[in-house]
This record gives sequence, structure tokens and C-alpha cells, in this order.
Amino acid sequence: MNNPFATALNMQRQAWEATADLAEKSRVAPDRTETVENIEVGQTPSEVVYEENKLKLLHYESQTEEQHDVPILIVYALINKPYILDLQPDRSVVRTLLESGFDVYLIDWGEPSKLDRSLSLDDYVNRYIDNCVDVVRERSGQDAINILGYCMGGTKSAMYASLYPEKVKNLGLMAAGLCFAGEGGVLELWGGEEFYDPEAVTETFDNVPAEFLDVGFALMDPVANNVTKYVRFYDNMEDGDFVENFARMERWLDEGIDVAGEAYEEFIRDIYQDNKLYNNELYLGDERVDVSNIDMPVLQIVAEYDHLIPPGASKPFNEVIGSDDTEVMEFATGHIGMSVSSRSHEELWPQVSEWFEERSNGSDVDSEPETPEPEAADAALAEDVAGDESGAEDLADGSGLETDAESSTQTELDAETSDLHGEDRSDAEIVERGEDDVQEEPAEPGEMNVDEEVVEEVTDEDVDAESAIESETDDLTDLDGVGQAYADTLAEAGIETFDELVDADVAELATETGISPSRIEDWIEQAESR
Repeated sequence: MNNPFATALNMQRQAWEATADLAEKSRVAPDRTETVENIEVGQTPSEVVYEENKLKLLHYESQTEEQHDVPILIVYALINKPYILDLQPDRSVVRTLLESGFDVYLIDWGEPSKLDRSLSLDDYVNRYIDNCVDVVRERSGQDAINILGYCMGGTKSAMYASLYPEKVKNLGLMAAGLCFAGEGGVLELWGGEEFYDPEAVTETFDNVPAEFLDVGFALMDPVANNVTKYVRFYDNMEDGDFVENFARMERWLDEGIDVAGEAYEEFIRDIYQDNKLYNNELYLGDERVDVSNIDMPVLQIVAEYDHLIPPGASKPFNEVIGSDDTEVMEFATGHIGMSVSSRSHEELWPQVSEWFEERSNGSDVDSEPETPEPEAADAALAEDVAGDESGAEDLADGSGLETDAESSTQTELDAETSDLHGEDRSDAEIVERGEDDVQEEPAEPGEMNVDEEVVEEVTDEDVDAESAIESETDDLTDLDGVGQAYADTLAEAGIETFDELVDADVAELATETGISPSRIEDWIEQAESR
């Protein structure tokens, strides 16, 4: 049994400690209030290099003496301000990329007015993003640039890459909503067409108010968003660093922006409800967004505990695009934590930077080893070959790096087979070069004369090779919705041709591969028409 005197004294001690704690919190409260009201965000120096309507394209001041050849353009969502990617110096995606040697640009969409209510996804992708990409391309001297899209900006970046693959060197998709077939979490459920009509919202408000969106996001975890965080703030009020971090996040959350009505309707209806991007059925204007055109390297950065865009709403997208170079980096954090948590910047972003670095150094023609002088036997042919310099220019975009020998050989072949090849030779030279190739006797109909000295007996190996060519497998990735990953899975199940796919038992193939029967049936219908 507890001593009643000890119990009373313990209660008194707790009361005194609570009073002292309250007194300390009251003492620092004015300073903490000033911190919350005047906290700075987005401190990395930048300049505006392009403006259109409300949009501003920011170019950040470099942090290293040398930069990688290919710059990065960051495309953020329409819903909030983009400084979440530059929240504070030690937790800034922008600064991390700069310190890794990248030339960094970022699109600040601004806030649409009533006059912008009719802005569509077509406007944002085919006009705004494309104009910004062209500005970055021109300023950097690169034909194709890196794009890093975050959240809704990642979705739009995927659309852009499919429409303009020649302008995108590498594509990073960060917590991007790309596939909504039941794995999109609470937002996919709430946004289902049986529960939600986006046009009812836009008919009421025109542009969708930031406050409307904020309430919806807060209700996804009402206790954490409306109770727990304020209790935690009170408990840590004496900690100046904690208060600063809290203040920055609260400022970002409070500074939401409205979303253009037409773009909001299309995003909810076409992306969430009809899953058109993933199903390869999306159109922007009159142009189809064919995700099989996304053939550049693609990196998906997903958060394991993301309740806004769960991993299941992002990762399957890699299976339906055309790229052979895809990677997923899944990190144990949330939707916002992946850009602002200290652990993300210590562990995740160095890996992301390394991924871009490996794919962002172009070819420097001056630094390449010189092509060896041709041997004497090849000197005459080498003198006839033209276009070595233009061949080097063709490789300047870095899209298909070849060795000097390969490039030279290809140039020679191109020159030998060109319709214009030989124009600079004299008639005598042309006749002389052709005399050795003239048959002694004309061939009879159906007969071919050959030079017996260069004919070799066809080996069994040659026959096998010829047979292999004749029985070459079909390219299953030609089917809509079949990416390289799905093609590999089908191949492992013994399906490598259209005929084999048509003859397959849907139920058995679905069980063996884990692919949904409806998806297999769709592929079979496409294969039947081939």
C-alpha cells in the first residue's frame, strides 16, 4: 500500500514541475510567435529567366565550379508552392542537386485567377512545360534535359516525356500519381466516380479553392493533423530548431494555391477515375499520350508510408512504358518527408543524385581519343570517305555513344552506299573501280553468277543462324500496355510471340504470371488483330 504522505508529496512535485514548465513556455512564447510569423523559406539564390502568364521559371545559382552537362528541370504540383523542395538550407532538394554539380531550374506555377479557369492539362503540358523545357535547352545548349517531377508534377512530367521523348534525357518521378487500379489509397477511393463529381466543385467555385483541398487532405489523418502536431509543438516549444522546422512546414501548408478548374476536372476524371494514363488511353487535345514512347531512363522515387500517393499508385507504371532502363527507389518515409526529412537527405538524395550523374555527362568530342591513322591498304578508301565531322556532330546529343572505330566504320558504310557517293571521282576512276565487279557472262534467268574464290561452304551453324532469324520472336511490347517488364514476365511463362499469346489459356497465364485476366484478355485481342 502506498504511503499517503508520499503520494501527496509526489502530486505536489508534479504540480510544481508543471507550473515551472508553463512559466518557461510562457517566457519563450513571444520569441516563438515571432519565429512562426517571420520564418524564411526558399533561401537558395535564384533568378527568374522566363515568365508566362502566372508562371515563373527559376534558375538557381550554382554551388560548384563545374556542372554536369545536362541540367535538371523540376516540375512541381499545381496545388502548393514549390519551395517545399527548398524549405531550408540543410533540407533542400534543390540545394542537394546543386551541390552534386547540377544546373537546376524549377517551375513556379503561381496562382491562377478566375481568367485561368479554362486552363487544361493540355495547356500545362504542351504549352507551359514545353516552353520551359525549350528555354532550358537553349540556355544549356543541350538537345535533351533531365526532368524531375514531384507529385502531380510527376504525372504531368510523364505525360510530357511521352509526347516529347526527344527532349527528355532522363526522367525522375517523385511520389507521382500514375496508376489508379485499386492501389491508390484513400484519395483514389474518395475520388471514385460513384462518390465524387469534380464538375460539381468547379461549377460552384470555378477554380478549386486551396482551403477546400486542405480540408480534404487534413481529413485523411484528422487526429495527427488537428491534434497531435499541436501537442507536439507545445511539448517542444523550448527547442528553437524544432520550432523553426515546425514554422516552415506550417507556412507551406497555409500557403496553398487554387487549382485551375478545367485541369482539376481532367486530372480527377481521366487520371484517378478512368486511369487513362496507365491504360494508355489519355489524350491531351487531339494528341494521344502514348506511354510506350517513354524510352529514356526512368527513376521512380516513392515513399513507403505515403498516404497521398502510395507506392502502388506509382511503381506499376514502369511495367507499361517503353524504357529498358527503369529503377525504383523506395524509402521509409511519407509524401512530404521524402523532400524535407534529414534522413532522406542523408540517405535517399545522394542515391538520386548519383543516378542522374551517371546519365548526365555528355560526350566531349575534344577529349575523345583520336582515331588511329588508317593502314596503307585502307588509305585509298579512307580518302574517299566523307562526313567524319558531321558524324561527330550527330553524336553530340549523347543519345547513342559509339567508339571512334564504330563511328568511322559506319561513316564508311554510309559513304559507300550513298546515292551521291562517287560524285567527286573522275569517270575513269569509276570505271576502274567497277571493272573487277563485272561478271564475265550475264546470268541466265533464275541463275546467279558468283565469284567462286570468295564463296565458302555454308556450315550447319550458318543454317541454324538463318533459321533463328526466320523464327524471330514477335516484339510483345508493340502491344498497348505491354512494357519490357511485362514482356519479360510473359517470356518466362513461355509466351514470346503473338500466336502463343492468342493460344494461351487466360486463367492459367494469369495464375502463372500474376497479371490480371482482364489485362491479358486485352492483349490477346490486340494480338489477334496483328
